[in-house]
Amino acid sequence: MNSCDREGGHCTEMAMVCLTDFEEYAKEHLSKATWDYYAAGADECCTRDDNLLAYKRIRLRPRILRDVSVSDTRTTVQGMEISFPVGVAPTAFHCLAWHEGEVATARAAESINTCYITSTYSTCSVEEIAAAAPGGYRWFQLYVYRDRKLSEMIVQRVESLGYKALVLTVDVPYTGKRRNDIRNQFKLPPHLKVKNFEGMFQQEASVPEEYGIPANTLDPSISWKDVSWLQSITRLPVIIKGILTKEDAELAVEHGVQGVIVSNHGGRQLDGGPASIDALSEIVDAVQGRIEVYVDGGIRTGSDVLKALALGARCVFIGRPIVWGLAYKGEEGVREVLQILNDEFRLSMTLSGCRNISEINRNLIQFSRL
Repeated sequence: MNSCDREGGHCTEMAMVCLTDFEEYAKEHLSKATWDYYAAGADECCTRDDNLLAYKRIRLRPRILRDVSVSDTRTTVQGMEISFPVGVAPTAFHCLAWHEGEVATARAAESINTCYITSTYSTCSVEEIAAAAPGGYRWFQLYVYRDRKLSEMIVQRVESLGYKALVLTVDVPYTGKRRNDIRNQFKLPPHLKVKNFEGMFQQEASVPEEYGIPANTLDPSISWKDVSWLQSITRLPVIIKGILTKEDAELAVEHGVQGVIVSNHGGRQLDGGPASIDALSEIVDAVQGRIEVYVDGGIRTGSDVLKALALGARCVFIGRPIVWGLAYKGEEGVREVLQILNDEFRLSMTLSGCRNISEINRNLIQFSRL
């Protein structure tokens, strides 16, 4: 953010203090269509907005006089150590926010030592991302397509590139109705492509495009048998993203997946579903430690991260704030967003009387609703 000294006419850069500072910067500097695409929720955006409001309804019960002179934010996900329990959620089209796109995101995640879930809908290829951050810890988010060969080919590519898990998004049999994208007739600009599928669609001009690939490419018949199919073609752990009920969490465990991400797709799919943090407890209770449970949607502060961990999440993932960081300053902006969240989380954790992740539990949460 710039503030100008009226008399001197020179601009000084204002410090970015919290994640909403990056949001304001991005809204000001991105084109309307790009901002609307990233900000979009489905229909009336009730679920998108509730993702944030739900965190504000949760109160902490801090413990005092616990000697928090030394603290440690490290944790592990799928057996791999990360520096703090915040990873990068899969979001599409990073080149719309910054010219280097996902390559910049990958470098930032690597430098902070956390997990980056690369989106299928990336504007850089999985190969470019792996080359840019060779030491980075990465998972790959995928969809099941009508043409299973497409899904199969990308699985083989990421496996050979050293991606460590597959994140299957299961809440998009059809794309949610995002009103502003329809009004803006959102399309990728001609110089950008869904890089992972370059040259794979022999597209006829008559076929309409939806978010960079031909419409009707996603398979609405996807079911639990496709989870088994995916497990049969890969050695990588499979994590399911988009679960909101204990019933589906139980089925996920029964189908042998290694983790679930409690998620409503940033409120972009079904409007009127629960905030993801409100769905977390019942899923944690259903899973009973058999697999790891993660959550995304609405995390904007370090105390949000603390609340999610206290309610049983192993780790949280952030989506839109990463894009805001990119819009601000590319790799450096993403690193700043992650660093601010790390610092805030450490502060909230210690102010609550916790010295490390293992000391965070449900006793930190006040359940009474006055």
